[in-house]
Amino acid sequence: MKNKSLLPDDLHNYWTEVANTYQWKKKWDQLQTGDFEQVNIEWFQGAKLNITENCLDRHLEKRRNKKAVIFEPNNPQEATSFLTYGELHVSVCRFANLLIKQGLKKGDVVCFYMGMTPELLIGLLACARLGIVHTVVFGGFSSQSLHGRLLDSKAKMVVTHDGSFRGDKIVGLKSMVDEALENFQQIGELAVEKVLVVKRTQSEIQMKPGRDYFYETLIKDCDIYCPATSVEAEDPLFILYTSGSTGKPKGLLHTTAGYMVHVGNSFKEVFQIKENDIFWCTADIGWITGHSYITYGPLLNGTTTVIFEGIPTYPSPARFWEVIEKHHITHLYTAPTAIRSLEKFGNDIPEKFNMSSLKVLGSVGEPINEEAWHWYHKYVGKQRCPIVDTWWQTETGGIMISAKAGITKLKPAHASLPLEGVLPILVDEKGNEIHETVAEGNLCIKWPWPSMARSIFGDHERFKQTYFQTYKGLYFTGDGARRDHDSFFRITGRVDDVINVSGHRIGTAEVEDAINEHPNITESAVVGFSHDIKGQGIYAFVTPMKSSADHEILKKEIRDIVQKIIGPIAKPDQIQIVKALPKTRSGKIMRRILRKIVENDLANIGDTSTLLNPECVEQIIKTKNN
Repeated sequence: MKNKSLLPDDLHNYWTEVANTYQWKKKWDQLQTGDFEQVNIEWFQGAKLNITENCLDRHLEKRRNKKAVIFEPNNPQEATSFLTYGELHVSVCRFANLLIKQGLKKGDVVCFYMGMTPELLIGLLACARLGIVHTVVFGGFSSQSLHGRLLDSKAKMVVTHDGSFRGDKIVGLKSMVDEALENFQQIGELAVEKVLVVKRTQSEIQMKPGRDYFYETLIKDCDIYCPATSVEAEDPLFILYTSGSTGKPKGLLHTTAGYMVHVGNSFKEVFQIKENDIFWCTADIGWITGHSYITYGPLLNGTTTVIFEGIPTYPSPARFWEVIEKHHITHLYTAPTAIRSLEKFGNDIPEKFNMSSLKVLGSVGEPINEEAWHWYHKYVGKQRCPIVDTWWQTETGGIMISAKAGITKLKPAHASLPLEGVLPILVDEKGNEIHETVAEGNLCIKWPWPSMARSIFGDHERFKQTYFQTYKGLYFTGDGARRDHDSFFRITGRVDDVINVSGHRIGTAEVEDAINEHPNITESAVVGFSHDIKGQGIYAFVTPMKSSADHEILKKEIRDIVQKIIGPIAKPDQIQIVKALPKTRSGKIMRRILRKIVENDLANIGDTSTLLNPECVEQIIKTKNN
């Protein structure tokens, strides 16, 4: 017998009310069961549904002719394309019928390794319509990384492009798929039977008879309607891989009903979306942000969502602002990394564009530093657009802590308040809850929430050890946080990114925020290193806007500003000026690599081929002791 829910009445009532706003083929028998002790969480037990009926079918009566998707290509000279809700419904049904004809069935896994085009979004929904599990591997990962994910997920089909556009480059996705399927067989036997290729770049590719098929050829014969398969509430919706501390990727498993309810509700509550708004999340669908807030969140709310194929600086650093002006974007949701990279090109570029359509700005991916927050607010939002600084994780599925646009008061660099139905707490090192309002500690979640990952695919024990072992009965986020007198949360960074300097715990994000206040610093990354006297010292990598700056003067100014903002204990012991920091293609700074360089553990840096800028690693190593 399953454990009964221990949810407090207010959480129980809240999620019941939210869930009742969606369409169900059968309502639930019990709202929530299981707990964080046994790690056996389920939501909406006994319910039956299909998420695509909530994303598409229920909108057809009133929104059939409303734009569902705006596709903005990499090259601004290429025409924008649009899909109405009616057209998207047909496209999803045809893709679903294609999958059926290729022998795919409920419970199978399909892997998408694609660029950012509408076919990616359509493909995910086609899988969901049939109860097929989708797993998206970001198109910047190497063939070996793709192979590992195909092996782990047991995917039966890969959907890819012949190639994808990224700035002035063409990425040969199909050739990478060929390598993944043919060059690493010694690692394990793959389940892949078919490869579906969507033409995009018209690149010359190899097609293996009996395995590889062109999407355009097969889709022509597919019917325009496909009934939605009834799935159980806890049936898997997708697997999404994220890097683990061990280096082995974790396939986080998200299920259907809880994910739908939380993601749809958080999108509506955080962004305060209205009927005619145009929502642009600049992320890639290969990441959780793109799953939740390009695909499912907007469509569950009948919103127009933008798919952007390009990058912020191609063909010029005005690209974001051009798109906002062109499509009358009302909501922009992007990463601090993108904001800082555009900031360095100057204030005059965004000021040349009419961005009066903007209502709300969002930040996602990492805590936004105050300097970037103010620039974003002043030069993009013209000091009239609220900024929602959202905190959440791949593991949480949806936003957990955030301001509500136009409702919550603004505090730069603060994630703000938890959403209704979510109960974050701060705990000390022993796991005791800190009840004082003004406090600092490790961020945990006290009660289950609907969109949380249910497991690591194929390794539930690792799931329990990673997230529920540190503090019994709590979900440990891995982040530290500070809570102020208004109960606002400010995320201070990963707890494993906390440096213990002479017994003082200093968050790397806090030091980075201070360094980034310097007017000549684009961005920084801080790691700890072994120090004979202090135990740990602070090592800062910084990227200046003006490379001609006197390095010794710059280093002194950085130490002075850190001392001023945080205190002398936080002054970096070592500062290395670098041209660029190693980043994933989603813009995340790889502090793990920097830590290995500082520790001179170069043999264990690992594969750098999947980085956005792998060449910078060698450059950092060469200049380390200069």
